Amino acid sequence: MFILEDRKLDILASCIKDCGEIAKECQKEIHRNIKQDGSILTEADLEISKIVENCINELFPECSFISEEFPVTRKDNSPYIFILDPIDGTDVYSQGLNSFAISLGILDGEYNPVGAIISCPRFGIASDDLFIRLDPGKGVLVNGKEFKLSDNKDDIKQVLIGSKAYQRLDFSSFKGKARSFGSSIIHLFAPALLSHVQGAILPPVFIWDIAASHAVLKHLGMDIEYSDGSAFEYTEEFVYEKEKFKKDIYAGSEKGRKALRESLPAIK
Repeated sequence: MFILEDRKLDILASCIKDCGEIAKECQKEIHRNIKQDGSILTEADLEISKIVENCINELFPECSFISEEFPVTRKDNSPYIFILDPIDGTDVYSQGLNSFAISLGILDGEYNPVGAIISCPRFGIASDDLFIRLDPGKGVLVNGKEFKLSDNKDDIKQVLIGSKAYQRLDFSSFKGKARSFGSSIIHLFAPALLSHVQGAILPPVFIWDIAASHAVLKHLGMDIEYSDGSAFEYTEEFVYEKEKFKKDIYAGSEKGRKALRESLPAIK
């Protein structure tokens, strides 16, 4: 049985934290570039991708690596898959705002999200920054301290949504508050980590936009599902072929997800 050694995970976590500092420093003089699909690319995306890829190749050469910016490195019989978004929320990042994240998710060989290292170097909860770590088989650490879910997450009063959710969702029955920070990773971990947020809704995105936060949600007893209530699947195409999933997803507790489907249904 292949085990991700604590010592090596410590080195990897330190690497992600350093990349958060690199992103923060680079943000002072950022240059926006437009990719073919219309999304934003910055120099920091490329620099961080290379740093993390080199680190993982050195520490875990048996494992596959997927990055938003580089070709997939797929290993036969890979025991784990590392999935990197070098800067999630690149648009807000390129505008000098604080709600961006460096996100590394970990899937096991069966495509189950089991680990996460997330650095939000300017998006803290009553602090200057936020660092989330979930080693496979262990507890969630937030800024080095074990995190336990304690708030009521069944009654939907605040929800995080994508910036174009008004085009996809029917708000006519929703009585709560909707917010958008511009980062799918932040949106998805928010129902667990932010006290007064109970749910999140994301449009179809890529694996690097959700893997790390999904692992955190699942470990804390929450989950995601499609807008029609069906179970979310990590398919071969979604994991390795860089395809978006097909329908909106709802995140939260089981009762919270049901409430979201009823109060903020997808427009048909």
